Amino acid sequence: MKTNNKFALERIVHNFQQFLDKSEQHGSKYVLLYTAIKSCILEMELPFGWTIPSSRVLSQRLDLSRTTILKAYELLVLEKLIVAKPGSGYSTNYQQEEKSILQKTLSQEHSAFLYPSISENGKSYFTNIALINRDKNDHVAFRPGLPPLDIFPINRWKNLLNVYWRHVKSSGLGYSQSSGLEELKKAVCSYLNVSRNIKCQADQIVIVSGSLQSLYLIANTLINPDDAVFVENPVFPNVHSVFKSSRAKVVPIGLDAQGIKIDEMGDIQNIQPKVIHVTPSNQYPLGIKMSLERRKELLEYAAQQGSLIIENDYEHEIGNVQEFTPTIFSLDNQDRTIYMGTFNRILHPSMRLGYMLVPRYLKPVVQALQEHSHRFVPPSMQMVMQQFIEKNYLYQHIENCINTAKERWDLFDVEFEKHVKHMTLQKIKFASFHRLAFFSRSVSPKEELEIIEKLSVAGIKALSLSKCYVGTPQQTGLIFGYSAVRPTVIKQKVQIMGSILS
Repeated sequence: MKTNNKFALERIVHNFQQFLDKSEQHGSKYVLLYTAIKSCILEMELPFGWTIPSSRVLSQRLDLSRTTILKAYELLVLEKLIVAKPGSGYSTNYQQEEKSILQKTLSQEHSAFLYPSISENGKSYFTNIALINRDKNDHVAFRPGLPPLDIFPINRWKNLLNVYWRHVKSSGLGYSQSSGLEELKKAVCSYLNVSRNIKCQADQIVIVSGSLQSLYLIANTLINPDDAVFVENPVFPNVHSVFKSSRAKVVPIGLDAQGIKIDEMGDIQNIQPKVIHVTPSNQYPLGIKMSLERRKELLEYAAQQGSLIIENDYEHEIGNVQEFTPTIFSLDNQDRTIYMGTFNRILHPSMRLGYMLVPRYLKPVVQALQEHSHRFVPPSMQMVMQQFIEKNYLYQHIENCINTAKERWDLFDVEFEKHVKHMTLQKIKFASFHRLAFFSRSVSPKEELEIIEKLSVAGIKALSLSKCYVGTPQQTGLIFGYSAVRPTVIKQKVQIMGSILS
């Protein structure tokens, strides 16, 4: 850990002088020094992994012999508060337990009357955080939501970024427009026109950090407590979490082979949806592609109800490989569709870059919310993305992603069928960066979670199907992301998975 040794030196000297002033016996200075450094470590003034000054430096500063310094260090090593690293001196080895921090936090709750209460909105978001899929980034195999990361053209991106910083002017380092740079919005318009036949203007586009921010902005723009939001069932847990946290009445709607059931929505009495959220290109997690007829029916239903449609175009690039279907946005002649897309799913999640097309009457409010919160995506990222599109790199990368993912899809299927005997893969054509597998026997959501934990211990990531349901889960299963995993690792991990599941 690269650290500021000057800071560490000053903290130790300060503590040592205090202990020295209070001590009546000045003979055992190594004990005083040991106590002073220990105090710094236990009080977290020297964080875990922080390099402490060398014996030579501390000896000169405190006017003590190096023998005295080393004796103090030896005591700290014995208590495992510091560790010696060959060629690097000593570093702190103490990490405060989460339990003690939690106890301190809980003890403050007894004095809650001294503090203002948390808002109802804040409590709601905190309560529903468990719904979001937000695990640590510890396993790539088989984490859903990742494209083939290993084929991302890093050098091309790096070169574009270098060009940006070589030519940027000081005037470009200030605040940027919250809804996004005009250059990127125009490039996104061209991309949507070519790839999805969407005709739009740059002023309709809002640049965001990803789908979750889009949903958060929409929810805060439109939703009041108890407003009805219709969602597909199952659905993205993140979608469920955002609308539930906004204190909306989340109403799950079933699916058939053509997508969300319009007749089921029509049968619901005395509930008028303010928003209907759908993933028509590639329904998550079932992979259903909404038919053209169903998209038209949904628009007609929304018009009758006075509702807005959120078209979350999840994995459009993959979902439309076999057959192109017009987007709901392009079919809508009443400007009641909010279209959401993201580059995170096709490039890499760490870039945090997406976009929305919003009805014009919503644009000022959405922009105001951005001004109050996220403000804007870094201009450097936006300009590089604009160049990535303009130079045709995005289209080339999408083609590479599809070809690579198809190969890995086929390999995953073969290896799964060979090694995993108690689960069956969903019978579906190549259309996504994830695969859904069902248990051959009845498995409860609790058992499903236990299986996921066992796989995690073995370095294998899977997400829960039951967690995707609003209300009582209709079935259990596991969601695997295969596309970011190299072929040799696919073979290795699936074999391990088979032995665990057996």
